[in-house]
Amino acid sequence: MATDIHPTAIICEGAELDDKVVVGPYAYIGAQVRLGKGTRIQHHATVDGRTVMGKNNDVYPYAFIGGMTQDLKYTGGAPGVRIGDNNVFREYTTVHVATKADEDTIVGDDNHILAYSHVAHDCIVGNHLVMSSQSALGGHVIVEDNVVIGWSVGIHQFCRIGAYVMVGALSKVVQDVFPYMITFGNPAEVRFINKVGLERHGFGPEELALAKTVYRILYRDGLNRSQALSMLKEHPNRKSRIIKGVLKFAETATRGLA
Repeated sequence: MATDIHPTAIICEGAELDDKVVVGPYAYIGAQVRLGKGTRIQHHATVDGRTVMGKNNDVYPYAFIGGMTQDLKYTGGAPGVRIGDNNVFREYTTVHVATKADEDTIVGDDNHILAYSHVAHDCIVGNHLVMSSQSALGGHVIVEDNVVIGWSVGIHQFCRIGAYVMVGALSKVVQDVFPYMITFGNPAEVRFINKVGLERHGFGPEELALAKTVYRILYRDGLNRSQALSMLKEHPNRKSRIIKGVLKFAETATRGLA
């Protein structure tokens, strides 16, 4: 099947469209864009900038992928956006290019970004994110795999959200969030482990019990952060994916830990 381009769509010279790409009425595709096989750009959507999209992505009406960074440090050049496969960008979502020339904002695979949400410059989004409507990632935010972000959440620049985290609706996240946890509030605080999310991703009863132990050591035993991490390093199950994930995350935290 060849590409299917509506006669009212604007495809700038230089754009590269793979087989089975669909471009709907009044959509706009910029000159530096590359669209992978089976990607669908619906009516009135825009993909611009140095944007590379993989296979089978869906860009809904009025979304804007590849808009210019809003970072005032931008001094020119051609920063970009790099997107994997099987992502959904619902109505009015925006994903901006990076700030420095030849660097990219990155979105992985199988992410579902709902209406009116924003992924800012230089963010790195992993796989299987569900990002609810009207939420925003500030610049340089890192979101690891299998995260759920509730409705109208704001995540501060340079924060990092660990794998399997649930961020509750209406939260303001200003620090890094350990993997496996639920966080919500303004500012957001860790409340407990993300039990439902972990179960949905195949974590068994023993791992859930270990995650609860980690939560207790970090947040309920009256230890300071250094003491808690030292205890986890000496824990009998320190080689488990639960404890290894938490310790690895702590090593690279840059904004403090929620």
